[in-house]
Amino acid sequence: METEELIIDDSERCVFRYHRTTMTSPDVLELERQRIFDRCWVYLGHESEVEQPGDYRRRNVGGRPVFFVRGQDGGVRVFLNTCPHRGALVCRRDEGNTQVFQCFYHSWTYNLDGELLRRPDEAGYSETVDRTEMSLRPPPRVDNYRGFYFISFNPDIEELPVYLAGATEYLDRIADQSEVGIKVSRGSNRYTVRSNWKLLVENAMDAYHLLPLHITYFDYVTDLVKDIPGGGVIKNWRPGVVRVLGNGHVVQESPGLTGRTVAQWHPVMGEDSKEEIEAIRERLVELHGEERTNQIAGTNHALFIFPNLFINDFLFTILRTFDPTAPDRTDCTAWSLVPKDHSTNLQARRLDNFITFLGPGGLGTPDDSEAVESCQLGYQAGEMAWSDLSRGMHREATTADELTMRVFWREWLGCLLGLDGVETADRTPGSRDG
Repeated sequence: METEELIIDDSERCVFRYHRTTMTSPDVLELERQRIFDRCWVYLGHESEVEQPGDYRRRNVGGRPVFFVRGQDGGVRVFLNTCPHRGALVCRRDEGNTQVFQCFYHSWTYNLDGELLRRPDEAGYSETVDRTEMSLRPPPRVDNYRGFYFISFNPDIEELPVYLAGATEYLDRIADQSEVGIKVSRGSNRYTVRSNWKLLVENAMDAYHLLPLHITYFDYVTDLVKDIPGGGVIKNWRPGVVRVLGNGHVVQESPGLTGRTVAQWHPVMGEDSKEEIEAIRERLVELHGEERTNQIAGTNHALFIFPNLFINDFLFTILRTFDPTAPDRTDCTAWSLVPKDHSTNLQARRLDNFITFLGPGGLGTPDDSEAVESCQLGYQAGEMAWSDLSRGMHREATTADELTMRVFWREWLGCLLGLDGVETADRTPGSRDG
């Protein structure tokens, strides 16, 4: 099939479908690597992960090995993780602190700025060779917004704030949870799912599946809070609103019915946390006013930044990335994000809520993994060629509808076709333009 034929987007009939070869074809994955992961801004990590000079973290981003490190001058630097000499990985541990990076193969050694310091038998190299040519190389573009670092392998890409578009407002809300800053908790959850990466993106934005698929979790929570005043509000969950943010980014917003560990206390959190949470809220109101504090602390956000970053901001705040390694394999990584000035008690509550539901062995993630892996297996029935994402297309969509996924797929198709300025929101039925 031609690329443009992989999507059916019919606003007249309110029908949206994609061809399932998009989930199984190696050729499609290669095209995605070339036209999405090689051309977009892709999330790398958070500045808090490298707080001290010499702190470093190793990652795979856009199919490349990279690492980032805090320099002696306090700046954050990013390098492709390959030795200019013969190509071996220079940074061989996931994290740590160092004064230099040394390639284990031939002991070429680099400082925190990526400059070549020394190599064995220096006299074996002519003085006409420019040593700067043998320094570690950064990706073509590196930038951060409010401490969230992104890289791009496209030297001509637009500036990061322009690319992030309306997503900057929601990153601001997260960053403003504390006046002293936010940080990534030590450690991460990493696991591999036997499905296409786009199925993980869909699942992360799909509120339609919550009650039927995660009934075990909701039964558990309902039983846990049944004797707590106000606890029954969990059973009264209602869908929220969807906001299309541009460039394939989208957010789901809903009220924090059972409180927010940020600064909205609820009886389900326990009396021991009430005083601290209320004090945090008072300080946020002093800093930002009541309306802004409600946006920061009283609203749940599920933010997707194209192509593969998802931020859950509920009782916990987590970052998740989905990195394709094959048409039917995806590496998933998740980090917990917390305000720096929260007590050990509140930080532990956020981490516990995160692990209980979205941890690899929690009450939610195994359900999700089983569901998307089941979809991948179902695609072997090639006679059923199309998947449907039409829910809510005929009305003002809510978080229980599939607008979030249509936003992703429209941007996905635009990238593969090399189009700029793709309209990702639903068009009004009957409209033939926009």
